[in-house]
Amino acid sequence: MAGSGTAELHTPGKEKEEGSKVAEVEKSTVAEILMKDARALGLIQSAVSDQIFPIIVNEETSKGAWDILKQEFRGDKQVRSVKLQGLRREFEYTCMKDSEPLSVYIAKLYDLINQMKSYGEELPRERVVQKLLISLPKSYDSICSVIEHSKDLDTLEIQEVIASLKSFELRLDRHTKNSTEKAFTSLNIESKSSKSGSSSGNHKSQKNWKSNGKNWGNKPNSNPKPNASNEGTKTPCKHCEKLHYGKCWYKGKPKCRGCGKFGHTQRLPWESICT
Repeated sequence: MAGSGTAELHTPGKEKEEGSKVAEVEKSTVAEILMKDARALGLIQSAVSDQIFPIIVNEETSKGAWDILKQEFRGDKQVRSVKLQGLRREFEYTCMKDSEPLSVYIAKLYDLINQMKSYGEELPRERVVQKLLISLPKSYDSICSVIEHSKDLDTLEIQEVIASLKSFELRLDRHTKNSTEKAFTSLNIESKSSKSGSSSGNHKSQKNWKSNGKNWGNKPNSNPKPNASNEGTKTPCKHCEKLHYGKCWYKGKPKCRGCGKFGHTQRLPWESICT
């Protein structure tokens, strides 16, 4: 037994020593497996989008997260068919809005394409290029026509199309900015000219009113004419001592010394009755 080495198996204390070694090996193996599983779970969580991440956030193992994703995106054949049909409809009807930036629309279109591919849909490059060109607004018609007539759509890369569209968008933005600045400039010029015209008109009208010699502002005339018959100003009459325009009606008529009225006289100074 000693020669064959079997005696070591029956040596006292040898079995406990080997059992502890086996336990340490198992612990290291389990720790390594747990680390690999944690790395796999981290890769799965970092690969999914922000909309899908809340579905697997509570899973502690990579297998649990993978099973949830498999059920969510695969499921049975009928569920996949229904979801894919809805994505196809959305892909066909999606279009870029007039006020929407090109980068935002491209990101939205690629997100839709990735969802369709996750359900097993095959989207060739030619179809994506055609969809991108026909879904742009009217302002991009010129560049789309140039691309369609000067490039081979069967071999054209998507990134080339996107680069051409982005350069064209920069040119559109530059022209739009210049047009806006010109519009504001012309608006300011028109407002200034209207203000100057109104002020000059008011100044002329003030001169015309002043030239008539009438005091329309209820202010005393600084330079009244010496003539009492001026039609533009009321002056105290030296005959009747009243304010009126033009000649006095009582001018040249007799005035009573008793009652102070015009048109008659007192016969004798001691008489109190007027005639």
